[in-house]
Amino acid sequence: MSNPVATFFAALWAFLRRRLGGQAPAKEERPPAVPPDNLTEPPRVVTNRVLLIVYDPFVDVLGARLSEVLHWNAVDELVNTFISDIRSASGGLARFEIVARQDLSEFPAKVDGYRYDAATYVAVVQGRLPPHAPDEADYQAILTAFNVLPRVAAREIDEVWLFGFPHAGFYESVMAGQGAFWCNAPPLAGTAACPRRFVIMGFSYERGVGEMLEAFGHRAEAILTRVFAQTQGEANLFERFCRYDRVAPGKAEVGTIHFAPNSTRDYEWGNPHPVLSNCYDWLNFPNFIGDVRLVEASEWGGGDIRLHHLWWLKHLPKTAGRTSGVVNNWWQYIMDPNLVGW
Repeated sequence: MSNPVATFFAALWAFLRRRLGGQAPAKEERPPAVPPDNLTEPPRVVTNRVLLIVYDPFVDVLGARLSEVLHWNAVDELVNTFISDIRSASGGLARFEIVARQDLSEFPAKVDGYRYDAATYVAVVQGRLPPHAPDEADYQAILTAFNVLPRVAAREIDEVWLFGFPHAGFYESVMAGQGAFWCNAPPLAGTAACPRRFVIMGFSYERGVGEMLEAFGHRAEAILTRVFAQTQGEANLFERFCRYDRVAPGKAEVGTIHFAPNSTRDYEWGNPHPVLSNCYDWLNFPNFIGDVRLVEASEWGGGDIRLHHLWWLKHLPKTAGRTSGVVNNWWQYIMDPNLVGW
């Protein structure tokens, strides 16, 4: 039973502090409880609703667009293949749905207000002029023009894909919203009014699906690094996942987006030299059985960017349960950064 005298004086003290400009003692914040480990929690299917914004300006008097004049790739084909690849690599757990699309016949504005015109841009691509600096696109203008923050807050959309061209000024990925963190780029300033974290992907129709998967892979690396940020040593499962022979001789696992298990330098996905790797054992996660094998480039496409990245993504855990409080379906975090607890 509470002491009425103590209760009265506590209330009086809080009242006097407020009247005198002070504040009542802050309530101690307790960290959220870590869900218990288990092997039964079903892996969640995450379907992200995407706003697709395509910048493909007219560049000749006949009304031909940049992608047509320079014989670059068709956006529809890139998008459809990428969505299919992600769904396949995740075992159907990661899905994208294009719910809104904007096709713009203009060059995006840079942070200093500059916009290329057709003649200047073509001269840059042909190497006759240097690209404009600063290169970064004006993300705030894009978010405002398409009412992005309120639409994300209202769950009308979950992320944004920007399609452009070389020197468009887009990050491969950047996170926005309240609590946004590093996602292969610094958190996007001026977006905390949106209560949900969301990712803005930056793609180029001058490149292929392999480069789209690379951008997505770096997003995955950044988000999973955050998921395991408070975990040290062997318990940091993503750090283990990323080991390759150059940095952990004889203890390679799956590697990173840039480094296959046997890579000796960035982007070397075609190295024929075999190394010992635990990469197959990650298909048994979380029940590792010590499946160590000699592997080389033929395992992941012999140097093909798309095939390597699909191989890497397919090894990400996507099973039931939790380990050390982290769901065993890592795709949930990659698709929805709001599930990351810190």
